[in-house]
Amino acid sequence: MLSFFKSAKKTDESQEQPLGWAARLKQGLSKTRANLGRQLSGLFGSGAKIDETLYEELENVLLTADVGVGATEFLLDDLKSRVKQGKLEDAAQLKDALREGLQALLTPLEAPLDTSGHKPYVIMMTGVNGAGKTTTIGKLAKYFQAQGKSVLLAAGDTFRAAAREQLMVWGERNNVTVITQEGQDSAAVIFDAIQAARARGIDIVLADTAGRLPTQLHLMEELKKIKRVIAKAEPSAPHEIVLVLDANTGQNAIAQVKSFDDALQVSGLVLTKLDGTAKGGVIAAIAKTRPIPVRFIGVGEQLDDLRPFEAQEFVEALFE
Repeated sequence: MLSFFKSAKKTDESQEQPLGWAARLKQGLSKTRANLGRQLSGLFGSGAKIDETLYEELENVLLTADVGVGATEFLLDDLKSRVKQGKLEDAAQLKDALREGLQALLTPLEAPLDTSGHKPYVIMMTGVNGAGKTTTIGKLAKYFQAQGKSVLLAAGDTFRAAAREQLMVWGERNNVTVITQEGQDSAAVIFDAIQAARARGIDIVLADTAGRLPTQLHLMEELKKIKRVIAKAEPSAPHEIVLVLDANTGQNAIAQVKSFDDALQVSGLVLTKLDGTAKGGVIAAIAKTRPIPVRFIGVGEQLDDLRPFEAQEFVEALFE
């Protein structure tokens, strides 16, 4: 039986964040900055000469930050070009040159999500278990509400009993409807959610799906089925297919991006848990290997700790 869950509670707006977003971003990236930024400061601030030895040391620093081989090679080539064009001689000058190169690499990933043009705007959420997918849905609901949008959640992770309960908790926090359906598969739940959203005039549908490993081919086929069923409910949908990635997984995140994108044509990424890793450089690896827009990044547990990705502020937060 189709059931509708609507919380009577409202999100507590009285709790103010002690820090602004720029400060929280810098704080959230502290582990990566310690691994990358401080090593760069030591490397470039020693008065060393710009030579092959320095480039080799820089290569090692970038690789240990999970920047990836392809992105590391790109950044080193770009840096050497900037050194030649600017006739740089002091290693201290390399820090700004590397900052500029990294920002140029990441800027194409900066593409804010535009939900105009469709109502309801259907966002299909995917990712492996533990990536923070359900939590991200809750934070996105809060984000869209702050923009004056109405939101409906579809509890499409029917493989994990706790997922439905977890999504209901987020619905309660945000005071939004959660649609569930006991004894039915994920596609059926999401189909009914889209129908309900259309009837209610809802702006955004956030559709949860079961977390799965990209190597589980039968489960990836299930995701393809969900995508087809969504299109039956709303011919132009899904309007966005989001892959949620845990930054702690490092280079494994690249494999996830490739697998999910090959199966579903992923249109946007959310990179979570950047505050818990020293290897936030993986975003550079994504930019080089599979440059899918990074719609949002997460640096904490608070509702407001998920924000649209901006390359310049991200790079600045990496460098001291």
